[in-house]
Amino acid sequence: MEWKRKHMDGKNAIQLKEKNGVYYFQFPLLEACAEVAHGFSTRIGGVSKGEYASMNFSFTRGDDKEAVMENYRRMGEVLGMPWQRCVLSHQTHTVHVRRVTEADAGKGICRERDYQDVDGLITNERQIPLVTFYADCVPLYFVDPVHHAIGLSHSGWRGTVSRMGRETLLAMHAAYGTDPGDVLACIGPSICKDCYEVGEEVAMAFAESVQAPQLDSILKKQENGKYLLNLWKANERVLLEAGVRPEHLAVTDVCTKCNPDLLYSHRVMGDKRGNLAAFLMLK
Repeated sequence: MEWKRKHMDGKNAIQLKEKNGVYYFQFPLLEACAEVAHGFSTRIGGVSKGEYASMNFSFTRGDDKEAVMENYRRMGEVLGMPWQRCVLSHQTHTVHVRRVTEADAGKGICRERDYQDVDGLITNERQIPLVTFYADCVPLYFVDPVHHAIGLSHSGWRGTVSRMGRETLLAMHAAYGTDPGDVLACIGPSICKDCYEVGEEVAMAFAESVQAPQLDSILKKQENGKYLLNLWKANERVLLEAGVRPEHLAVTDVCTKCNPDLLYSHRVMGDKRGNLAAFLMLK
């Protein structure tokens, strides 16, 4: 399969794998932690048809429900997760984080969600897969091996400028006593700095939120008056400032827009597409 990497500093932070015809990404940093199962989906290996082809995880975009359920079953089998117990986010570009318990198992997939406006999920309970959704925005993974807790968050430009990574770590600290210095954190496949053009509104939001010396590595003005935004670097800075250690942080080099045959991208496909998903579970 042909696909592109950005080759950030020569790091091998993320790897593409295949099992039973399902293609998915994993982070070596999290693979080394035997306590968790994780993955980030691609478009390849599911049963959805047409514009959703083939591994779509969204129930709300018009895809056939049974096809989506089969996609969850296949991914669950590949990752070793009980797919019927998945807990799904309800993303609206907030920085709201929900603490997930056994009472939430299956919400969003086998049971109705009784929550809204949730872009982050945390738990310290086992065998409950957390699931968040993407088509250019940034997935953030958190594993606290000391307090046996995990977090998974969606961070678009609004979430990033509002420091979703920090908010997730704060929620984990409040709920489980998590120390950011202990956390293993990963920034997953999303749109890269060369592809993410934004307007004045977004640029000014970051200019007001980020100090000038750091802003230069995050925002670049172009001749057309618009800007290129580096969400990877912005989220990396959020996590490091929140106390995550550099040696505990893996940053992707895989861009969704650069790989439309492998990954869904809103910038490429608009609304006629499926959704990718991030999965994280305590074994």
